[in-house]
Amino acid sequence: MKYFLIAGEASGDLHASNLMKQLKKQDPNAEFRFMGGDLMQEVADGFVMHYRETSYMLIDALLHLRKIFRNMRKMKDLMGEWQPDLFIPVDYAGFNFRMARFARSQDIKVFYYISPKVWAWQEWRVKKIKKYTDQVFSILPFEVDYFKRFDIHVEYFGNTLVDEIARFRGKFEGSDSWKKRHGIDQKPLVALLAGSRKREIETTLPPMVKLAGEHPEYQFVVAGAPSIDPSLYDESLKGTDVKIVFGETYPLLESSFAGLITSGTATLEAGLFNLPQAVLYRTSALGYRIVKPLIKINFISLVNLIYGKQLVVEIIQKDLYGRSAVELSKILGDKEYRERMLKGYEAIGADLGTPGVSERIGKRIIELLKEPGE
Repeated sequence: MKYFLIAGEASGDLHASNLMKQLKKQDPNAEFRFMGGDLMQEVADGFVMHYRETSYMLIDALLHLRKIFRNMRKMKDLMGEWQPDLFIPVDYAGFNFRMARFARSQDIKVFYYISPKVWAWQEWRVKKIKKYTDQVFSILPFEVDYFKRFDIHVEYFGNTLVDEIARFRGKFEGSDSWKKRHGIDQKPLVALLAGSRKREIETTLPPMVKLAGEHPEYQFVVAGAPSIDPSLYDESLKGTDVKIVFGETYPLLESSFAGLITSGTATLEAGLFNLPQAVLYRTSALGYRIVKPLIKINFISLVNLIYGKQLVVEIIQKDLYGRSAVELSKILGDKEYRERMLKGYEAIGADLGTPGVSERIGKRIIELLKEPGE
């Protein structure tokens, strides 16, 4: 069968690459066309465009609309010409909703994998999911009841990060060896994950790095995003003892004592690695004023959303440095505080299922495509 996938950021690239591996395994005749990242390119031929060509945040997206729509037109032309059996949009709502509508106009089935977070804001988009998709595969447990309220076909088989972390731990060389290989000393590590987009890094990395000077007994290490030019990090790291590693996020999370994490999938990854963390997020003042009234949830981090109440502190928009300094000191020095966080992570892990998530989803996709009348 022919599969067309679109992932618009690093986390989508990761999830989609795992799904593609399982589709290849279970469908020997699988063919792919896709917009995505480096991980998807490692799995199969059929790469069309890198997600960084269309990945912009809020106001930046408005400034690059012409380029975004040009790229969308390219993807529509390719989909219409190739006529896949299935379109699998991976999150990335603004782009993928339009692509899903086009796919349905071409009588192409649409299975949405990792739904946009319509429960967080812009709930009116639920109507688009219902109208333009045949099936939703969720990786967040609380989404099932939410989508069923709207009579949307949704299934949950666990979170695919469980697969990825189990695979990593099965082959990891160990923290001591990893540190030695990267020239990192044996001080306890503080992981700095400043996001995978240029604007995220520009706004959250400087206050993170500034904190390193207050804790010389710890080694601060940045997880460099593979899709970002290394020169972007230079201004913040120049003249500091903060180190950076690229493409080594999981070894860093596994080897660290604490983390400062930009909101996104990385917050959940840190939780699954049992890493006590503080969550940071800042966007432009205008973008924040526009979005804030539309937000319908109490938290922005996946850790807190799955847990159902505050487990990790979220530091949003104002005084990232000052508020992070207070929270980081607490994480580093308060043993009972750390233990409460780790206990909460256990509960989250139980909700996210056992390894084999991507395999279960891949099997179900093929089952649905083979059902009579499908």
